[in-house]
Amino acid sequence: MQLGLIGLGKMGGNMAERLKLHGHQVVGFDFSAEAVARLTASGNVGVSTLEELVQKLNGRKAIWIMVPQGDPVDQTIAKLVPLLNTGDILIDGGNSNYKESQRRAKELTAKGFNFVDVGTSGGVWGLKEGYSMMIGGEKEPVEYLRPIFEALAPAADKGWGHVGPAGAGHFVKMVHNGIEYGLMQAYAEGFTILEKKEEFGLNLPQIAEIWRHGSVVRSWLLDLTADALQKNPKLEGLEAYVADSGEGRWTVFEAIDLNVSAPVITESLIRRIRSREENNFTDRVLAIMRNQFGGHAVKKD
Repeated sequence: MQLGLIGLGKMGGNMAERLKLHGHQVVGFDFSAEAVARLTASGNVGVSTLEELVQKLNGRKAIWIMVPQGDPVDQTIAKLVPLLNTGDILIDGGNSNYKESQRRAKELTAKGFNFVDVGTSGGVWGLKEGYSMMIGGEKEPVEYLRPIFEALAPAADKGWGHVGPAGAGHFVKMVHNGIEYGLMQAYAEGFTILEKKEEFGLNLPQIAEIWRHGSVVRSWLLDLTADALQKNPKLEGLEAYVADSGEGRWTVFEAIDLNVSAPVITESLIRRIRSREENNFTDRVLAIMRNQFGGHAVKKD
């Protein structure tokens, strides 16, 4: 089966390679000539324009978009629509807001096209491990794309599924990422407590390795943490700065809209935001208040 792919970064490039291993041909476009050349070298077809991409796809066209969420997705769709035929399928596999996906599906359906939103998890490990895919859209185009999903997933019958109508795929991925924030924060806090208990001289790589086998807290995240600690036990040379892709924020907003208490996910998001503040103003205000009412010492630079 042919698939058009827009966005040949690390994840997109790995997806193309995995599809090739399963006998599917990818026609790929990226603004990076180097990324296009890598795709061609892997045995797929790299192109330099969207027009060329569409021309090289035969029959009913399916085009997977892997670009940053927001305006880049809308711009890409706007450029593709005049080149496509009724019944062709546009797939957004990035981290788009589910409400945007609902809007895009409605607009494209009115023009005679199909839209499928795929919440995609697996990151840079997807080539080897396969991708977890949460899929939203109408049943017919999802079934048409089944060979693609079966090839990208960890197994043909595992790690992917049609979860609901347009927008549902990105909604489920949004909550998935919110949960991920909470898990990561819990691991980080736990290892910090261990590291601070200096009297025991605990070996964090050893403990992480113990927990990986038989423990109720074992997980892929712990596997990755154990590997990172083995390479750099003291985390030397790293800056305490944690970015967020936006999906954790959307999860918190949705929890509020739905009157769902989600303190762990919310606090993990706040901690990420706090990690980016140098010489935190909030803490300085707290320090000066304690000094004012209780005469507590204030540390100065």
